[in-house]
This record gives sequence, C-alpha cells and structure tokens, in this order.
Amino acid sequence: MNEKTQIRPLQAAEYSAACKVIRASFATAAVELGLTRENCPTHTSFLRLPRLRRDIKNGAAPFGYFHGKRLLGYVSLTPAGNGAFVLNHLAVLPEFRHCGIGKELLDFCKAETARRGGERIELSLIEENARLKQWYTQNGFVHTGTQQVAHLPFTVGTMHFLLR
Repeated sequence: MNEKTQIRPLQAAEYSAACKVIRASFATAAVELGLTRENCPTHTSFLRLPRLRRDIKNGAAPFGYFHGKRLLGYVSLTPAGNGAFVLNHLAVLPEFRHCGIGKELLDFCKAETARRGGERIELSLIEENARLKQWYTQNGFVHTGTQQVAHLPFTVGTMHFLLR
C-alpha cells in the first residue's frame, strides 16, 4: 500500500485482533458456499482464540500485515518437514482486498520459506472456491490433488509452490 505498511511477526497481545481479521476474511467464502456453524463448525470463519493459540504453540509462525498500527491481513507458516512449509489462514479484511495485500503476504511467505531453508509451500483450500484456486495458480501454485473428508461439506483441494 505505502511506506506505512509492514509485515511482521505477531505478538501474543495481537492474536485476538488476528482472529477477528481471519474470521472476517473467511466469512465471505462461508457465506458464498453456505457454510454455517451447524454444517461446518471447524471452518476458519469460526476460528476462536484458543485454536489460534494452539496452532501457534504447535509451530505455526504468525505474521501480520499492518498499515500503521492497524492489522489488515494475516498469514502463518508451519514447518512440515522435508523442506515443506504449510501456509495457513492467508486472510485480508474484505474492505482491503484487491489492493495487493494478499500478494504481498504470499510473496513474504515465499521469501520467509526460503530464508528458513524450505523448498516448497503447501496449502489446502476449498476445492469448490474456483476464484481462490485461480488466484493461487496465478501466483505460481500448482494443484496437487483433492480429498473428501467425512465431516466437511466440501472437497479439500491441495496445492503447492516449489521454490527451487
């Protein structure tokens, strides 16, 4: 956006704000796909602070996109072994989409993965979300498969980005 923006690791005191950004961002897809607490209680649009803290405790490195002091975006990277990192919860507040923030976060993750010695980034998404899948494809990710998960009302798609 401009010189007042930065992507940096989140502090514990910022996790609550991150949850709000994540929920707001993922809520648009939940509405489009008809996901509710009843039919998909684990969807990211319903993420609560204890789950985010657990993810971070289990190795997810959280990063925030800030404009001044305001958190506009979020992403985390989790080491998965064998040179892979998992990209989690890439989120941008809906009113700030189409400004390049998502791409900046994605490019940051590519650089951060390389800095940490990684060779690829993996992610999972809702396969039926064609717009999001296309966006990742335009940013160098390759579709690697799908799977049905019994408790989810959608197909899980997987993609990866090779750094080398």
